[in-house]
Amino acid sequence: MTVSYPRLAARTLRFTLGIPRSITVSPDGATVRYIRTPDGVTRTGQLWEHDVATGVETVLVDPVELLGDAGEQLSAEERSRRERSRESAAGLVAYDVDATGRWACFALSGRLWAVHLGAKAVTALPSVGAVIDPHLDPTGRRIAYASGGALRVIGVDGEDERALVSPESETEVWGQAEFIAAEEMDRHRGFWWAPDGKSLLVERYDVAPVETWFVADPENPEREPVAQRYPAAGTDNAVVTLWHVGLDGSRTEVVWDHDAYEYLGRVSWTPHGDPLLQVLTRDQTSSQVLSVDVSTGATSALRALASDAWVELTAAPRWTPDGRLVTVEADSSWRVVVDEVPVTPEGWQVRSIVETYDDCVVATASDEPAEVQVVRFGFDGSVTSLTEGEAVHNAVVGGPTTVVVRSALDAVGTTVTVHREGVAEPASIAVVSEPAPFDPRVTMLRAGEDDIRTAVLFPRDHQPGSRRLPVLMDPYGGPGAQRVLASARAFLEAQWLADQGFCVVVADGRGTPGRGPAWERMLHHDFAGVTLDDQVVALHAVAEAYPDDVDTSRVGMTGWSYGGYLSALAVLRRPDVFHVAVAGAPVTEWRLYDTCYTERYLGDPRTQPEVYDRNSLIPLASQLERPLMLIHGLADDNVVAAHTLRLSSALLAAGKPHTVLPLSGVTHMTPQEVVAENLKLLQVGFLKEHLNA
Repeated sequence: MTVSYPRLAARTLRFTLGIPRSITVSPDGATVRYIRTPDGVTRTGQLWEHDVATGVETVLVDPVELLGDAGEQLSAEERSRRERSRESAAGLVAYDVDATGRWACFALSGRLWAVHLGAKAVTALPSVGAVIDPHLDPTGRRIAYASGGALRVIGVDGEDERALVSPESETEVWGQAEFIAAEEMDRHRGFWWAPDGKSLLVERYDVAPVETWFVADPENPEREPVAQRYPAAGTDNAVVTLWHVGLDGSRTEVVWDHDAYEYLGRVSWTPHGDPLLQVLTRDQTSSQVLSVDVSTGATSALRALASDAWVELTAAPRWTPDGRLVTVEADSSWRVVVDEVPVTPEGWQVRSIVETYDDCVVATASDEPAEVQVVRFGFDGSVTSLTEGEAVHNAVVGGPTTVVVRSALDAVGTTVTVHREGVAEPASIAVVSEPAPFDPRVTMLRAGEDDIRTAVLFPRDHQPGSRRLPVLMDPYGGPGAQRVLASARAFLEAQWLADQGFCVVVADGRGTPGRGPAWERMLHHDFAGVTLDDQVVALHAVAEAYPDDVDTSRVGMTGWSYGGYLSALAVLRRPDVFHVAVAGAPVTEWRLYDTCYTERYLGDPRTQPEVYDRNSLIPLASQLERPLMLIHGLADDNVVAAHTLRLSSALLAAGKPHTVLPLSGVTHMTPQEVVAENLKLLQVGFLKEHLNA
């Protein structure tokens, strides 16, 4: 039986299962380790090892063998952590290796496990409660892990398990990243080992000041609602502090001006110098890079960053091996800065730092927004691109070995290659992902005066000029996410939508990543204006490029999360352009979204209510003239279902017909096969009906 594309995409986690991930390279470059599922449809990640000299791949950890018939059980804390990181896989989803390359550790089914890498022996260690985010000390002697609000430690031999620091109230947690850090600052860790393995920096947070919201399960009214501390815009955040904790449980608070710099954004601790922090003000217009004297807890400001809009948290500050400070900062471009001097040229947008040396950094960077290359930037101004082509690359380095992950536009698929200094031909690590059922046919355009990167897809059987098709805009469109990338896999769903009888347009307007600081900050205080205007510009450019192939009297929009907000906004504000919309998990009232994200772009609703009113969908309810479908998971703890319910109530009060599709038990992600398949089919049916497709 033929499996539909939506079901296959859900089954394969959008064709990512079977691709090596969480790649690490041993310090001597001899061994590459990674998580990979056994095939393209099994969600259970295994830990693998690739011998660089021989090319032999070996399974180190198979969760099925370890757990047997009992299967995997996840704690509520682990489910929440995976929701924050958008993790849908099972089995091993993370692991850690010590700096000596002797030991690895991981959490599985709430238990702690250690791997002796030389003997390839896996052992379950004694642990207390549900194990969260274990990490080895760099010397390979101990493992620290979070559990039950405490940070605990145990020897790799299973001896001396104990709590280093424990909560003193029900609202206090040690060793984990708070909701805001994990959801909006891309910081998922809550503790960091000292290079000598004798102490740690540990986050402590207290959610007592944070409002309690309740996420109910309407399908099962006998169940109590889940209480959740949710820091909505304009309300109190958790109180976050950082402590230096010795193995004997001694602790010293790391001191900085918490009143001025509320957010702990980045932490790093390497052998090359004192620990480094990056802290951020609540309004995110000012940030400091601090060094820490762990003996006293005192901090010293090394770098001050400021912006009239917001300071973006990028790669964690770090030291070069010879002790110079490296940061990624914004001027005309995102640039690597060494001891206050930019060392990367204008025009290259640095996205991440792969490795830092005395004379250069290896980074991922773009000189064309849709492409991501691995580049060596010399501190003497030299630029050496280590990759090339219309593709998206990433890399991991260990000693003389570099592993490059590549996804290109010319074919669906990912390659993982191992490059060893002195060896001419790279080796390959096997990718066992499910083959895609088709290749997307993507045309890249530059729309309007701003050269908005725009991808256009027609049905694969479409003959140019044979018929004018309805247009389906398929954006994310907001800050922090880029859709138009030189990766064929990124357009599989867009191609499937096009094959249903649409010209599908994906456009990355102002505010999306890849174009530099000024571009990203153009939507400051103006989500509703800038991001919608750019979708209109992209539509007009496509219509001009394909006058005989698109029908602008039949235009729809569909999207999820920010894309859902933008889709609903399109039919509410521009019914002259957009004729139908499907809005999935839309933010409809920004006062209901979290502090860090929302205040970064729209300011504080307590002092700038007019900005929130101008960007809310609720006041626009009476303007609805076009068909609108709202979809929302009732278990969503990120964009809570109240967003859709409040807009629906406002539409009903205004007498405006609309469609609401509630998804029982579904969070902000929809990985379930049946749900994902039927959801897509219902959306397409709704769009085709109202666009006469």
